[in-house]
Order: sequence, then structure tokens, then C-alpha cells
Amino acid sequence: MEINQANGTRSASITRKTNETDIQLTFSVDGTGVSELETDVPFLNHMLDLFTKHGQFDLKVQARGDIEIDDHHTVEDIGICLGQTLREALGDKKGIKRYASVFVPMDEALAQVVIDISNRPHFEYRAEYPSAQVGSFTTELVHEFLWKLALEARITLHVIVHYGQNTHHMIEAVFKALGRALDEATSIDPRVTGVPSTKGVL
Repeated sequence: MEINQANGTRSASITRKTNETDIQLTFSVDGTGVSELETDVPFLNHMLDLFTKHGQFDLKVQARGDIEIDDHHTVEDIGICLGQTLREALGDKKGIKRYASVFVPMDEALAQVVIDISNRPHFEYRAEYPSAQVGSFTTELVHEFLWKLALEARITLHVIVHYGQNTHHMIEAVFKALGRALDEATSIDPRVTGVPSTKGVL
């Protein structure tokens, strides 16, 4: 994994190649909302684009996987890579706000994402979608992506979809809220000396 924290830019790159997927991913916490996404899962491309734009990150993903089986391995491994680069890019986490709670509406849908950059991976997910599919995308893969992201980034992540009628809108609200919450939690607070923890380390 390559890490770049020079000039205050928190970013990391990773290459992950298995018998199921081949992924190159670069993530910058301090970005401008630019995404370059080339995967075999169009709906995930759309969600990652929203996440990047609303979080003001920079994200580049090139991913190929065994989608002739299904999208599971590709979605899961991109979540793993994004989580690992996020963790590495944040380094010692000095000065970050650490916590965030964000509500995002998408028409009739309302999602909430709560984050603690805690170095204690935990994931809670409360979402019931009207449809098991959005196009060719299986909605249960949202859980798989978010869980692997939280696990590999070593963050506490709570995702709640309070209500909605359109599955696309509900998932879109989740990814927008994820971007905005992560942007807030990773932002630097000039009042913070060291890390925001009485333990002295995160």
C-alpha cells in the first residue's frame, strides 16, 4: 500500500488481486469530489460517485471481478480496499473531529449515518428495502459493502434508513449520508490537541 500525507494531503493507494477480483484503488480524504470509477457493477459506480461528491473526497477505482457468478466478490473487495485506504490515509488521526451524525433525504426516503473513527470496528444496519434488486444490483450487497468498509477502516458505523418507498432513493440517501458523515468525522478541528480521546490514542 502506498501512503501520501505530504503537504497535508491524506491519501492512500492499494492494489488487491485475488482469484476473484483485481482492484486498484486510490482514496484521498482531502479531495475536491472527483471520482474516476471503472468497475463491472454500474449501480456501485453510481453510489461511489455520490459518496465521493458529497464527501468532497477523491476516489479512483479500477476493478474487475467474477461478475459471471454475481457482483458479491467485486462489491465486497472494493469495500475492503476503501476501508484499508481510509485507515492508512488518516494515519495517527491527530486533530480529527472523530464523530459525526448526518441525516440525508432523497425525495421520500430518509437515511442517517453515524460514525465514530474509533479504531474499534463495529457495524449496525437498520434498513428494509421494498425491492431485493435495483436493476441487476442485489440490495443485500449494500450491507456487505458497508460492513467490510467499517471492519477494514476500523470505525464504528451505524446506518439507519428511517423510511422510504423507492429502493434506489433509499440506498442513494445512505451513500450521500455516508460521504457527508465521513467528511465531517475526518475533518481537522484546530481546537483538538493530539487525538480526541482520553486514552491518548485512536
